[in-house]
Amino acid sequence: MSTPHAAPAVFLSTEPEADALLAHDRFALLIGMLLDQQVTMESAFAGPHKLVQRLGTVTPASVAAMDPDAFLEAFRQPPAVHRFPGSMAARVQKLAQAIVEEYGGEAEAIWTRPEKDGSDPSGAAVLRRLKKLPGFGDQKARIFLALLGKQFGLEAEGWREAAGEYGPADAFLSIADVTDEESLQQVRANKKARKAAAKVAKTAK
Repeated sequence: MSTPHAAPAVFLSTEPEADALLAHDRFALLIGMLLDQQVTMESAFAGPHKLVQRLGTVTPASVAAMDPDAFLEAFRQPPAVHRFPGSMAARVQKLAQAIVEEYGGEAEAIWTRPEKDGSDPSGAAVLRRLKKLPGFGDQKARIFLALLGKQFGLEAEGWREAAGEYGPADAFLSIADVTDEESLQQVRANKKARKAAAKVAKTAK
């Protein structure tokens, strides 16, 4: 298979218990990536642990089957899982439903399930699968692909190329490159610089 099952040590939420969950639970990892917008990276990836603390069991099947109002309440409990609990709770449930329907409830199957000809999926194939998931646009899918390759042992052929600018080992552009406090600050500084440059470019037009 393309991905080994050994849990790596990660520094995604900066909270040891939350990171331990992310290290071994691929659905939690997907939820963290889904939540990574309009909040800090650390807050997004701490979200799955908050849900586990409140719900006990957080699997694609359990989340897909939950009453939407009850799931939303788990998102809203302080501290909230996300600054936009309504829309993000709905997206997480749609993600869970898609994994149940398309991948038999196994999140890891998104990047490990063989192609129709029996071959292991390439990086491009994994990217296509990720982009079909609810809430995963092109950029988010490429970042998650880079995260799998850089920190979770994905060996899909051509994954760095498929991840685009997030693929190089020295990119430091996304959560895929965060492994400690120093790299977190480097990624944050690069993001800030890119936003500033984009704002200047937009003003100059």
